[in-house]
Amino acid sequence: MNILFLTENFPPETNAAATRVFERACYWVKAGHDVTVMTCAPNFPEGRLFPGYQNRWRQIDMMSGIRVVRVKSFITPNEGIVLRTLDFMSFMVTAYVAALFEKRPDVVAATSPQFFAAVAGWAVAACRRLPFVFELGDLWPASIIAVGAMKDNFLLRLMERLELFLYRRAAAIVALTAAFKKNLVGRGILADKIAVVLNGVDLPRYAPTPKDTKLAAQYGLENSFTIGYVGTHGMAHGLDNILSAAERLKNDSRVRFMLAGPGASRDALIADAHKRGLDNVVFLPPQPKSRMPAVWSLCNVALIHLRDDPVFAKVIPSKIFEAMAMGLPLLIAVPHGEATGIVEADGAGMVVAPGNPVALADAVLRLANDEVLRRKFAARSLAAAPHHSRAHQATAMMAVLEAAATGCGHQAARHAENKTGTAPKPST
Repeated sequence: MNILFLTENFPPETNAAATRVFERACYWVKAGHDVTVMTCAPNFPEGRLFPGYQNRWRQIDMMSGIRVVRVKSFITPNEGIVLRTLDFMSFMVTAYVAALFEKRPDVVAATSPQFFAAVAGWAVAACRRLPFVFELGDLWPASIIAVGAMKDNFLLRLMERLELFLYRRAAAIVALTAAFKKNLVGRGILADKIAVVLNGVDLPRYAPTPKDTKLAAQYGLENSFTIGYVGTHGMAHGLDNILSAAERLKNDSRVRFMLAGPGASRDALIADAHKRGLDNVVFLPPQPKSRMPAVWSLCNVALIHLRDDPVFAKVIPSKIFEAMAMGLPLLIAVPHGEATGIVEADGAGMVVAPGNPVALADAVLRLANDEVLRRKFAARSLAAAPHHSRAHQATAMMAVLEAAATGCGHQAARHAENKTGTAPKPST
């Protein structure tokens, strides 16, 4: 099958969407499918071109058997509504135009976030009379309101109408969480055409690893008990709460908090930690995807963190599964919902209320003081990882793409379940 996939984020960017699309496409290529990814020059989240790339109208390269077509876009850091919207809309336009000149695929797919990539995907499919599959990675524009970037207004309500239009016109929808599907069904979208395909981890890339001594020495983490947050530092993540927890533990010489990754909030967090005199907080700069196992190796506990807002109860951070594959105990501070349900069901770690630095600090101390508990969580975490594999996810989504391509998108949920032999757990 020939697949055209639109996504604004793709490696060497390392955010969740880029990683998910790339790793999954690698499995499709290995299975004999032709995959073309339409994306832009890598610049997320700082809004700076990665070394070796140019922001040209069209450039083509091959990556692990995937044909990658990069188009020109307006580049800006991942902050500020107006400029980011211009970024999103510029990609929508250039990706749409470029996709019209691609060899005719069997199916067109697009992922959100961001939302306008899905608009481009639908437009290409409509123009070329092809089935369109919408991968729903975020409830947008609801998430914009949740992080406080914009208040509910006429423009956002207009966007919501466009969002519903895309759901209705898509031949099939892939939702990354059961809660997303429940949300769509509650808004009148047919349940049978929505397949739930949870996020996952590419197991061959991750495994329990001894501490990277060189990296540990570079950041003074050789002998510390390290609580590691690895991922984007953005508005949705509420990482100032970590600094408040670290402030409560600043006199405990054993404990260090490590925050690794890029994001619009990173500089402000570094400045705040310096202002508070938090010598127990270490910031690692963004690392290439190949270095992620080394970064995880520095951690005694993996910290999964999101802002305290009900919208994020529907989100499952992909870093949960990477940490599981590394055999790390989890400490998860997110709104009670799908992500906490996974961790509790797998027995992989502790759950604390988000936005509560006292509860977070207390949980850190408990884990630091109880090696037996940590070992129990670590063993269960590693045992759970194969149930969340990227290979499983790739198979399930391919079933949806094939269903859409053959006119059976209205039965996408059944096709994904039949292909993998599993049904998603109900939303909490």
